[in-house]
Amino acid sequence: MIIQNAIVCDEDGERKLDVRIEDGVVTEIASDLSGGEVIDVQGAYLLPSLVDTNIRLQDSTLNAKNIKIISDEAMLGGVGHIVLNADSNPAIDNEIVLEFAQNGLHGLSGAKVDLMLNSLKEDATLSNIAILLKKGVVAPYMSTIAKNDIAIKIAEYVQMYKVTLFCKAEDNSLISSGVMLDGNISSKLGLAGIPNLSEVLHVSRMIEIARHFKIKILFKAIASPRSVSLINQAKKDGIDVSSEVSIHHLLKSDKECNEFNTTAKLDPPLASHTDMSELQKALRNSQIDCLTTLHQPSSPVNKEVAFYDAAYGCEALSDALPLYYTKLVRSGIISMSELIKLTVSNPAKSIGLKKGKIEVGVKADFILFNTKTKKFVQNTQSLYNKEELNGEVIQINI
Repeated sequence: MIIQNAIVCDEDGERKLDVRIEDGVVTEIASDLSGGEVIDVQGAYLLPSLVDTNIRLQDSTLNAKNIKIISDEAMLGGVGHIVLNADSNPAIDNEIVLEFAQNGLHGLSGAKVDLMLNSLKEDATLSNIAILLKKGVVAPYMSTIAKNDIAIKIAEYVQMYKVTLFCKAEDNSLISSGVMLDGNISSKLGLAGIPNLSEVLHVSRMIEIARHFKIKILFKAIASPRSVSLINQAKKDGIDVSSEVSIHHLLKSDKECNEFNTTAKLDPPLASHTDMSELQKALRNSQIDCLTTLHQPSSPVNKEVAFYDAAYGCEALSDALPLYYTKLVRSGIISMSELIKLTVSNPAKSIGLKKGKIEVGVKADFILFNTKTKKFVQNTQSLYNKEELNGEVIQINI
């Protein structure tokens, strides 16, 4: 098969070339290729499929049906590889649940699905990290509600197995009663707020643990620009830490919670407009490492209720690439090749994979993206409902 007249874009940049694929592998990249089946894509982008390592299932319920739904939905948005968050119900914190989850991975026709393990059991004691890592999970997940002695034991396992620790920075005493960011909007709505310090304090703490044990930490769904600043200073000091930020925290602020809009009830909570602008600035300055859709779908019975009682999360996975392209690339915040680094290369690296390049010898895990089409989002559980997005993902049958 020859993909003709494509804009080939990967982490190294863009070039207009033809790509020959044989037996699912790239065998030639050049101009004016001929011979065999030819697909003229007329200037569409040829991209590595995206990777998202922070995805939740419907109502966070772990079962084969929900895994299949999320796998198929991911492909609609150009996401070819996802990692399910470990704090599901049941949580992936023991061998029985892991085996149950792995049985649900068989026969998927959509995106590849991997699993992370929850390092903490429900009673805040340590799960059997060694066994779960040996049985196929790609990364351990830890909330910083863990006490110091437990956090240190987790760090020792991460050091031993040379994996990346997925870390959610939060303070149990500060998040327990809050439902959105502590600030003017929460005061106006009369809702209990969560202060920025909940995240920042524990980013600092975990940076010191990473420094001491020389381990890799990816801080999940960072919402505070101060946290991003701390992580980047640590990187300059030689500490192997990195940041993941959701598309929502780059584009939406806590103002979205006005009128008690439960779609905007996210975890972590949406930041102030000032902090949102600072996060965009950090993205422009290459100070953010990974992007996520932070996809967390909920049934109406859990979302269409009072704000305080509503489930956290919104939906974005099926619109992932059009959303990234429209809001970040087309708007001029980042280039398409920078988007590939943020949504393919760096997330893949965090789970021990090398992705993000289109070159001879690589597996053809690609998508086509036609930027000339437009659509309106039709999803009441999306923060972008009724907004116009540019671009359409086209699957390639290789």
